[in-house]
Amino acid sequence: MPKPQKQEGDDPDPTPYLFVSLEQKRIDQTKPYDAKKSCWVPDDKEGFVLGEIRGTKGDLVTVGIPGGEEKNFKKDQVTQVNPPKYEKAEDMSNLTYLNDASVLHNLKQRYYHKLIYTYSGLFCVAINPYKRFPVYTNRCAKLYRGKRRNEVPPHIFAISDGAYVNMLTNHENQSMLITGESGAGKTENTKKVIAYFATVGASTKKDADPNAKKSNLEDQVVQTNPVLEAFGNAKTVRNDNSSRFGKFIRIHFGPTGKLAGADIETYLLEKARVISQQPLERSYHIFYQIMSGSVPGVKEKCLLSNDIYDYHSVSQGKTTIPSVDDAEEFSLTDEAFDILGFTQEEKDNVYKITAAVMHMGCMKFKQRGREEQAEPDGTEEGERVGKLLGVEAPGLYQALVKPRIKVGNEFVTQGRNVNQVSYSVGAMSKAMFDRLFKFLVKKCNETLDTKQKRQHFIGVLDIAGFEIFDYNGFEQLCINFTNEKLQQFFNHHMFVLEQEEYTREGITWVFIDFGMDLAACIELIEKPMGILSILEEESMFPKATDKTFEEKLNTNHLGKSPNFQKPKPPKPGQQAAHFTLGHYAGNVPYNITGWLEKNKDPLNDTVVDLYKKGSNALVCEIFADHPGQSGGAAEKGRGKKGGGFATVSSAYKEQLNNLMTTLRSTQPHFVRCIIPNELKQPGVIDSHLVMHQLTCNGVLEGIRICRKGFPNRMVYPDFKLRYMILAPATMAKEKEPKEAARKCLEEVGLDPDSYRVGHTKVFFRAGVLGQMEELRDDRLGKIVTWMQSWVRGYLSRKEFKKLQEQRLALQVCQRNLRKYLKLRTWPWYKLWQKVRPLLNVTRIEDEIAKLEEKAQKAQEAFEREEKAKKELEALYAKLLAEKTELLANLEGEKGSLSETQERANKLQAQKNDLESQLSETQDRLSQEEDARNQLMQQKKKLEQEMSGFKKDIEDLELNLQKSEQDKATKDHQIRNLNDEIAHQDELINKLNKEKKMSGENNQKVSEELQAAEDKVNHLNKVKAKLEQTLDELEDSLEREKKLRGDVEKSKRKVEGDLKLTQEAVADLERNKKELEQTIQRKDKEISSLTAKLEDELLNEAKNSEEKAKKLW
Repeated sequence: MPKPQKQEGDDPDPTPYLFVSLEQKRIDQTKPYDAKKSCWVPDDKEGFVLGEIRGTKGDLVTVGIPGGEEKNFKKDQVTQVNPPKYEKAEDMSNLTYLNDASVLHNLKQRYYHKLIYTYSGLFCVAINPYKRFPVYTNRCAKLYRGKRRNEVPPHIFAISDGAYVNMLTNHENQSMLITGESGAGKTENTKKVIAYFATVGASTKKDADPNAKKSNLEDQVVQTNPVLEAFGNAKTVRNDNSSRFGKFIRIHFGPTGKLAGADIETYLLEKARVISQQPLERSYHIFYQIMSGSVPGVKEKCLLSNDIYDYHSVSQGKTTIPSVDDAEEFSLTDEAFDILGFTQEEKDNVYKITAAVMHMGCMKFKQRGREEQAEPDGTEEGERVGKLLGVEAPGLYQALVKPRIKVGNEFVTQGRNVNQVSYSVGAMSKAMFDRLFKFLVKKCNETLDTKQKRQHFIGVLDIAGFEIFDYNGFEQLCINFTNEKLQQFFNHHMFVLEQEEYTREGITWVFIDFGMDLAACIELIEKPMGILSILEEESMFPKATDKTFEEKLNTNHLGKSPNFQKPKPPKPGQQAAHFTLGHYAGNVPYNITGWLEKNKDPLNDTVVDLYKKGSNALVCEIFADHPGQSGGAAEKGRGKKGGGFATVSSAYKEQLNNLMTTLRSTQPHFVRCIIPNELKQPGVIDSHLVMHQLTCNGVLEGIRICRKGFPNRMVYPDFKLRYMILAPATMAKEKEPKEAARKCLEEVGLDPDSYRVGHTKVFFRAGVLGQMEELRDDRLGKIVTWMQSWVRGYLSRKEFKKLQEQRLALQVCQRNLRKYLKLRTWPWYKLWQKVRPLLNVTRIEDEIAKLEEKAQKAQEAFEREEKAKKELEALYAKLLAEKTELLANLEGEKGSLSETQERANKLQAQKNDLESQLSETQDRLSQEEDARNQLMQQKKKLEQEMSGFKKDIEDLELNLQKSEQDKATKDHQIRNLNDEIAHQDELINKLNKEKKMSGENNQKVSEELQAAEDKVNHLNKVKAKLEQTLDELEDSLEREKKLRGDVEKSKRKVEGDLKLTQEAVADLERNKKELEQTIQRKDKEISSLTAKLEDELLNEAKNSEEKAKKLW
């Protein structure tokens, strides 16, 4: 995917790139569709095209395709088309018809409308748009924050937020597996995921100084990307920013969900790219960034020129990328170093080692006269390398052309020719860059390793997808083996979850383990005497060749394993393969040329010793774990010998096993990235390329699995609401939704094998829901037709009635108008119009008389009110005097009343105390209840732990048996090797006698003796390694026994704790009963006191009434 750019101004609206518009939905709904005739048929160009069935004859189907042409296809080539309502479906597992054509069509239509994310069941499919869409902005991230997956459209943020919420809710580690081919967008999606987690997990605390340089944890997590991309990403034919390594990033969170640190683990950096590139590719970005000179002083420190073509090892292909500014990228990389806490010395040494790799590619050598010995062809480049790495140039050249090798117990100088020296320089360049990359990862991990409390993590896996090329070597085997393991993990996880839901719902189902489908291929690669095991064994023997390796593979597997096959003859211009492996994504031919050297990955130990003694601290650090020659001579022990013979395959296998163990302990989330075309053009889909990736990525495999089960499901209320029209009378009678659904399905006549009725949902096989939709559409069509006819009749009748009323009103208007026209010219009518306003003049005197009468009545009312006022004032004065007298009497009675009130207050206080005691008792009771519940939970947890311990004991016993078997195998191998050593000892004695007897052939015998000694030394080394392996197995056996004893001890301790817990629960039960009895006693006391208080208050009220009566 394109590299991110800074957003200027406000965040743009992302909705056009997330949702299908309403207008587009209307257009999709009106597309022609016939469920019985519409079909998909294969097409050489488009993959599949839409056709119309014209007829069927036997096993052949005649289909009309676009352009008016008719073709015959086999029945199994013709697949059904989904109804228009499923056009551009957000989740392809909901499609009515699940087939390759429907999946491809859905992805293409969404991609053409700028919708790059689509769900396919449990995982998300992402297609590289080759264009920047505003779907990763802060505005877009807020849209997905805290939302369920079905509430928002498909997006990588929805998967990320789901993982974050699951981690907080379920208290379980999560993982996100982002896979795909080179150029599919894995790295960009990974960066967006990391940035999203850094945002949602960011601490609310801000820096005290807003102008200070940011270096908080959130920034450091994000800033690892520029560093890893500079040293691990390169331009390829498909991708301008291709990750040439795999990585697993663990983002750790604290108990509250805040970011608490991170760590990175990398896999298989492509070292060969350091010294060679294809014509349209280039090496790692850092080489070209450092040549840009955007960071002052770096080029001068690194002794670099201004022309990249002065350095052949990094200029064999392209040296620039149109869409990338190397100067700007170098500034970002340098700034990232600062944020990650690199010191200036560390930065300088990193740049110096990078430049030294470039200079090493320019070192030249020539043959010395007619000898086979190589010698330097100029020392200028070597002096630069020596200065940068802190070593002397003459010593470096001497170590390269005449290294010291160990023969027996002594070191001798070995002369090398030009080809050997060139190979040694290239191997050293690759190893130095690889070790520098590992140092950077280690340094990033140290920076991100905060001391904050970590509770859970979310792991993000960005690793190469399945690869099938014309030439497939050792790297492809490792990558494909990894994907085979990941696909097995995916199959197991995906369908196990599905089948667990079937079990929860109580439907009839035979459990299927789809993960075992890939076991044969995986065992062929990793089992004892498998491909990797044979490669490991051959790497131990100095006389082994690619031919002997091939012979061993064929002897052990050809004709014995169905996944190991003979390769097909090569096409013109292609190299011949040596064997073919049957992977889940297809058969892959492998060429084993150079596998032994790649696996051993040898280095010039003399040069390594020289580097380790140099003045460049970082060079010494990155080679610290390499034993070299001095280390091997100084430390004579079986452990050192065995440890020094680690191979690439064994290290990678161990890494992969650790990764799979980690993934199995997490809840995984899958993202499959798809490259739409190899031209890097937006809006273009290469159907065959996409279908190939869907096969390799397991999307179609997932659909195959889905078809075996019941991919469509619906809860009963939704089913009743949607399909009640199919059997309205039957479903209305049933109160239970489950029975209503069952009878509805029986009434419509569906095959019982095509659906299952669960506890809360009804499940359908693929395509059955489409049949239900067709039945519903037919019923809806009939209902709508009837309703339309009824509405048309109602509207017609209403319109007719309105016309009738209008006609009657019109007649009335006409009649009145005619009468007005007649009256308008009548003289008496005119006179009436003139006289009518004058009729009210004669009534004025009557009005005056009425007003005078009202005024007189008002005067009489006023006089009556004045008289009443005087009478009321006299009454008020009398009542005031009586009030004064009563107040005086009341003052005398106040003393006795205050005493009564005081007693009432005391009783009220006693009541309040009792109520507080009651509340405290109730609180204690609730606390005891909570404690009892906690103890019950602890009891359940301990029982679960006991079951886990029992399972661990069983696993340990199995491991113990396996270890004993391995020990017996190793003993057998050691006996064979001892016999071989004895035989070689006899041969040495014989050669010594021949040496004494024959002086003429002394030189020849010495050479044979030297070869025999080399072989004996090697066998001693092998013997030592096997002895070390035996010791390790014995140690492992002792540890297993000790661990088993510890588990037994833990089991006994847990059983004792459980017994104590049960006793504590019984004590709590007794305490609870005692408290309940106490509460009952208190309740009785309170009720008696309340009755007593009421009696007292009643007596006081009666006394008060009697006293008041006496006063009156």
